[in-house]
Amino acid sequence: MVYGKLVPVIFYKVTISNEISFISIENQNQDFPKHFHETFCISLIRNGIEKIELEDGFLYSQANCISITNPYEVHANPVVDRDAKVSFDTLYISGDFLSHLLNGKDLEFKNRQIRDPQINSTFIQLLKQLKSGDHSQSGLVLKNLIYQLYPHSQTPEREKHSSFQSDYLTELITYIEQNLEDKLYLDELAKIIHLNKFGFSKKFKTLTGMTPMSYVLMKKVFSAKNKISPDCDLTDLAYAYNFTDIAHFSHSFKRYVGISPKEYRNQLSLKLPILYK
Repeated sequence: MVYGKLVPVIFYKVTISNEISFISIENQNQDFPKHFHETFCISLIRNGIEKIELEDGFLYSQANCISITNPYEVHANPVVDRDAKVSFDTLYISGDFLSHLLNGKDLEFKNRQIRDPQINSTFIQLLKQLKSGDHSQSGLVLKNLIYQLYPHSQTPEREKHSSFQSDYLTELITYIEQNLEDKLYLDELAKIIHLNKFGFSKKFKTLTGMTPMSYVLMKKVFSAKNKISPDCDLTDLAYAYNFTDIAHFSHSFKRYVGISPKEYRNQLSLKLPILYK
């Protein structure tokens, strides 16, 4: 497959940007609750069996398999066997950045379970370079990975928006986004869309697949995650987002991210941003 002119990708030794990041999970043995990411999530399973619960069924991925979720796709990750722990690496790539690498092509993945030794090799090569600090070829390896994954995607039939971007929830989601550092209550969220808390909870879950307070907790965790830097004070961050204490923050963070905020902060020293023009 021939693509147009490649756009240079430049790496700098600073904290990773919001366009692409990675995380490594070792021996995961707890469930991930329902959540979504605003990015594509591309995971290579190293050990164990990953289970993804989607709206239309379940996806089981064994070692040496790549699994993919699309942006805003609500899913959960129940543990298959707590004695057979799962280890995996995940790349988070924004839709805009992925489209940029493909010269403006928009896509979504229908084939979200890929078994291809060549793609696995490229994925591993990229992760090794990011972790080792050898970034001389990382941009080219990243583009090679995306081009290898591209045949497993399709052009969306129409512009897609998640339920969280619907007109009905716009005011509510905006309010939540602007008040993540406050303590939010179910009653006050229900009043914004003029429902009692029971009717609100039912309608929100019907539209999105998540309960309102699960959504709030997820957004708090992911917002805090984006503010973690190699030298940040995690206790201050926990209180800034109105968690009871650092233990409450760490427990919630691990539920949605897979590792503790301290472990995530330690991994940040391995990461570099990918910037483009």
